[in-house]
Amino acid sequence: MRIPATYKLCFFLILFIAAVLIACNKYDTGYSNPDDEWRNGGKQTVFDQSSKAFGHPFPSLSETLKRVHEVGDIQFEATFVSAPAPVNPGLGPIFNNVGCASCHIGDGRGKVPGAGETSVLMLFRISRAGNDPHGGPNPVPGYGDQLQNRANIGIQKEGDVSITYHDETFYFDDGAPYNLRFPTYTVTNTYTAFPTDVMLSPRVAAPVFGLGLLEAVSDADILSRADEKDNDGDGISGKPNYVWNFTTNSTTLGRFGWKANQPSLLQQVAAAYNQDIGITNSIFPKESTIGQPQYDGLSDDPELSDSILYSVEFYVKTLAVPGRRNVNEPMVQQGKQLFTSAGCDKCHTPTMRTAVNVTFPDVSNQLIHPYTDMLLHDMGDSLADHRPDFLATGNEWRTAPLWGIGLTQKVNGHNNFLHDGRARSLMEAILWHGGEALNARNKVKAMTSDERNALIKFLESL
Repeated sequence: MRIPATYKLCFFLILFIAAVLIACNKYDTGYSNPDDEWRNGGKQTVFDQSSKAFGHPFPSLSETLKRVHEVGDIQFEATFVSAPAPVNPGLGPIFNNVGCASCHIGDGRGKVPGAGETSVLMLFRISRAGNDPHGGPNPVPGYGDQLQNRANIGIQKEGDVSITYHDETFYFDDGAPYNLRFPTYTVTNTYTAFPTDVMLSPRVAAPVFGLGLLEAVSDADILSRADEKDNDGDGISGKPNYVWNFTTNSTTLGRFGWKANQPSLLQQVAAAYNQDIGITNSIFPKESTIGQPQYDGLSDDPELSDSILYSVEFYVKTLAVPGRRNVNEPMVQQGKQLFTSAGCDKCHTPTMRTAVNVTFPDVSNQLIHPYTDMLLHDMGDSLADHRPDFLATGNEWRTAPLWGIGLTQKVNGHNNFLHDGRARSLMEAILWHGGEALNARNKVKAMTSDERNALIKFLESL
């Protein structure tokens, strides 16, 4: 059968277009499957290595949902001012910062203050011995459970925290030296007497991308990784936190925050508005200053509409995950093997799959690579804040996701890691690990210089 010339032309045109698309593709077509190693966020992965890498919406969103995401983006970037005001009123009367993006710069990681700087990108949780009625931290009378270090004009802030560091030198097994910096925190300039028995916990703003995918992982999947009594004898226990859910008025699994003390993105966003910015909302309708002299007494609560609250929740829920880089480089592959042989993957679990979700297909049944088990682990005395948070002890922290960590310098202009930013590099962060991670840390200390460099190359590829 003779093929018409027009069909031949169309056929060769299709081949030409396909060749152009392949040539323009930065990554091998063999890695185009949404479940491959390049795509940390499954089909919700973006390949951007610029300073904007953390700020993209899910690629699969419909045009309608993209508009909702954009509305949330605008609100996430908004700067609040004290009431009354025509735009974004309600700031304070005491607060830590003026908007979401003021701490989560570029949707990424907060930086610890330098010499002479104030702690605007981190905050300090506070509590006293005991529990609140829901089993959470016991608030400090006159201060609550978070120290607000800023205030509206004419209002007294609760206080400041000064940070000093001292360095100590340690050695790898091959004799190479390394330094770790030890922080000391001192509460100063308090507006009223500050009890001497207050437990203080520093918290740096954590990245917010990919959280919708982590929320989509089922409780059963997370709990299947728990081994609280270390029944398998590998030294890794993995423990879930159960926290109070204000939207269901019940105790549910904790997922978010440095100690997994928030059950959902909605509650995390609402709590941040209330505590960090001083903005009341339908979930937290009371000012954090109730019972304190800073209370404004205005009858304008809740100050944030549900439409804004839910749009910001949706924005955070639909932030895409940056894809891997340099996956096939031999040094990166070696580092991956060392990561596994050291046992780092026992807590920083490379792979999870989100649950089937017929109401929101964008997060449904995605194979993702977050490098976290979302469980609490004892990290040793050196990293302890000695402040319980629901079931989390003072030594326990939730395993932080590692996806995107190699782009921190590009997006946020620094390499401060861990819950209080004390680590100034990825290697320092590793060397602070203790407790359940002590064995893994010691294996890293025993590596050669070339092996340590390969391990870091792998982490920088995530």
